[in-house]
Amino acid sequence: MIKLPDIQQKYTDIQKQVEQKVFHPYLLKYIETPVIDEDRLLILVSIMDRLEFSDNKMENYATTTMLIQIALDTHEHISNAAVDEINRQLTVLAGDYFSGLYYKLLAESEDNMMIKELSKGIKEINEHKVLVYQKELGGIENLMESIKKIESSLLIRFSNYFKVDLWNEFIVNLFFFKRLLSEKKQFLEAGSSHLFEFMKEITIPNKNLSIKNLSDKQQKDLLVICDRYLDSANQFLLKGIDQLPYLNDMLEARITSIINEHQPFAKTLVEEG
Repeated sequence: MIKLPDIQQKYTDIQKQVEQKVFHPYLLKYIETPVIDEDRLLILVSIMDRLEFSDNKMENYATTTMLIQIALDTHEHISNAAVDEINRQLTVLAGDYFSGLYYKLLAESEDNMMIKELSKGIKEINEHKVLVYQKELGGIENLMESIKKIESSLLIRFSNYFKVDLWNEFIVNLFFFKRLLSEKKQFLEAGSSHLFEFMKEITIPNKNLSIKNLSDKQQKDLLVICDRYLDSANQFLLKGIDQLPYLNDMLEARITSIINEHQPFAKTLVEEG
């Protein structure tokens, strides 16, 4: 197993490179600070470390993949809640700026096949975002499958390209689990979340009923559905920790920490009662 300081140093060095490219001082005056998903970065570094990539190659691939993920996330956060039209336009431009950096870096590496592979991931993500936001899913299972695609398609394309697809199911479940945790937390704290809105549309016939006006039972029903998928992903992650080869100490510690964030709603009710 890889010693923690080795992988941690590589991760830290690449994280700094991503931050230098993403934290553009002008953009930061007008838009929210872009979020660098540290777990995605850690997965990328862990995969490439086992492939024994050079530091430069590892930095280039990790940076370009993170840039396109940040571009996708930035575009998704554009909403009517923007302070004004200029703010909104700058957020669009920020996403385009990150996309441009991604293409520039990959073009410099002359890896046209990687560009094509990641472009397929971008296309897949956007297609499933359209299905979700236009409510063209037809059921909870289809909704959850689309969320999985949105959260993991880019990394799956990456692992497929380098023929390490034994990571795929683990990646899918990890980032699906993280998304569900985040949406559940938002619902419990703020009374709403995008995912719970979509779940309500599918499971509750009254389309005019606001999610904030749901009965206690209706809210609990949505939480139970969410927990069912959390529990399923959780079981897979626990199995993966034991069985997935090449899992380094830093990644294993992080995954364990994420798993421990899950507090089943039914268990919470029993403890509070």
